[in-house]
Amino acid sequence: MKAKASAITLTSVMLLGLLAGCGGNNGNNAAGNAANTGNNANKAEDTSPLTMTYFSADPNPNWTGMQDEVGKVLTEKTGVTLEAEFAVGDPQQKVALIAASGEYPDLISAKTDINKLVDAGAMLDLTDLIEKYAPNIKKVLGEEGLKRSRYSDDDHAIYAIPTYAGVDNKYFDAGGGFELQHRAVKEAGYPEIKTVQDYENVIKAYLEKHPTDENGNKNIGMTLNADDWYMYITVTNPAFITTGSPDDGEYAIDIDTQEVTYHFRRPAEKEYFRWLNHMNDIGLLDPESFVQKYDQYKAKIATGRVIGLIDQDWGYGDGEKALKAEGKLDQGYAHFPVTLSEEYKDTSFWPTGFMAGNGIGISVDAKDPVRAIKFLDYLASDEGQVLINWGIEGKHYNVVDGKRVIPEDVNNRKYNDTTNFQKETGLGNVGSNYALLSAHYGDGVLDPTGSYYTTRFPEQVIAGYNKVEKETLAAYKANTWKDLFPSEDEFKVKPWGAAWNITIPGDSEIVVLDNKLKDITWKRIPEAILSKPADFDKVWDAYMGELDKAGVEKAEDLREELVKKRVKLWNE
Repeated sequence: MKAKASAITLTSVMLLGLLAGCGGNNGNNAAGNAANTGNNANKAEDTSPLTMTYFSADPNPNWTGMQDEVGKVLTEKTGVTLEAEFAVGDPQQKVALIAASGEYPDLISAKTDINKLVDAGAMLDLTDLIEKYAPNIKKVLGEEGLKRSRYSDDDHAIYAIPTYAGVDNKYFDAGGGFELQHRAVKEAGYPEIKTVQDYENVIKAYLEKHPTDENGNKNIGMTLNADDWYMYITVTNPAFITTGSPDDGEYAIDIDTQEVTYHFRRPAEKEYFRWLNHMNDIGLLDPESFVQKYDQYKAKIATGRVIGLIDQDWGYGDGEKALKAEGKLDQGYAHFPVTLSEEYKDTSFWPTGFMAGNGIGISVDAKDPVRAIKFLDYLASDEGQVLINWGIEGKHYNVVDGKRVIPEDVNNRKYNDTTNFQKETGLGNVGSNYALLSAHYGDGVLDPTGSYYTTRFPEQVIAGYNKVEKETLAAYKANTWKDLFPSEDEFKVKPWGAAWNITIPGDSEIVVLDNKLKDITWKRIPEAILSKPADFDKVWDAYMGELDKAGVEKAEDLREELVKKRVKLWNE
């Protein structure tokens, strides 16, 4: 990156934004400057070596510096190598530091914290760059996707190409819900598992017969991962999923009126946390749930002693992979759509429509904005999408009768030697690898050859299951885990997408209020779960009182304003 003065004042940051061309002018300046140096759409593509810096707000422990097999081909095709930095620790703090520094990577994926960079004048408006140099991105996103990519109701610039959602995506599998070890479900006779009581019954019955493992170590009924932001995934998010509300971050939103409620204030959720309190009281909840670190959580799962989880497969996957590698397939996990009671539906697949918002942008410091957008456009091309999803023909897949097919040995490594496979090939790293670098089609979309763009489609999903998983599914008369869950067509499409995906203006009081509410919640929820049952209501009432004093109603009102602006932006 180019050198700048070490001290950046607010005035100089604003001046930087003006010179770079904030809003609708950024793309024009970038395109114009690049064109003046000899780059334009009519000349032969420049594939000379170019290193671009890249920051992602997501972690990526399997990044190889594009030295994996797919990465090398990408460099060969485009000339581009990414010098990448992935967030470690608090990504919000890291994005704030980048914004304040005045020195920006060429490419930035800041998720909802992009507002910090926009306010600092760090991001180019990509509208004109996409129009002039990115026909594949235009094709993939289409008119609706481009419209939904606009920054806000007041600023229609495109600062980020949506990358976290696949266009026209269909879900063919379920990786979340409530998990139970296959052996426990089998021993229980494959019972109906729809409510927390059903789930509890299986765990309790198994532990009564098998209190310890073969080495005499105590088996664990259920463990939670409350280490930092994983608190959302296994502790707090299940409260709304099990009580009929979809995932809108920390807020529940009425589908018809868009009225917003801090979701913990819903009476049903109190009863969900009362159930966790009950699980703790009877000894079925791991007492280390709120003190263990993430690595300890995964290591504990890898012992095979944990009967039940409430997580996403990408969260506990490393532990389960260790079990599979040892051939302990029956100690892996089945997924169930568990709710508080039968009056509710699991909301895991409540549809959002195309989820623009989070994605990748080009900064005002980019060495060559046109090369940058063309690199992203190659990734969005049919050739690029096949490469980053399927890999290299003859090595990672073959074409049989005109359709792409993954050989059995490759598929086996993909599912059972996942980490090594990802590092070697560059494939399958859902978290932060090549698939999240540009616009792309979702699962279930066919390319012009009649093959799927991605490798997640019914036949391939089923092929990825091991024999024990297939045995459990067959007992429930299902082909995939998703078959057990309520389908998308059982819900209305949310016209705002998801509230957690809405960028918050830098000057909004929501940020301060949300942090206050989070600090209270993350203290009080564990306290309520671990309290004596007789004290639960007292702890909960104190929690609700603290939320009131911290301004929860104002936070709800401000969030509701943003939701309604998003609805207007996306649907008018």
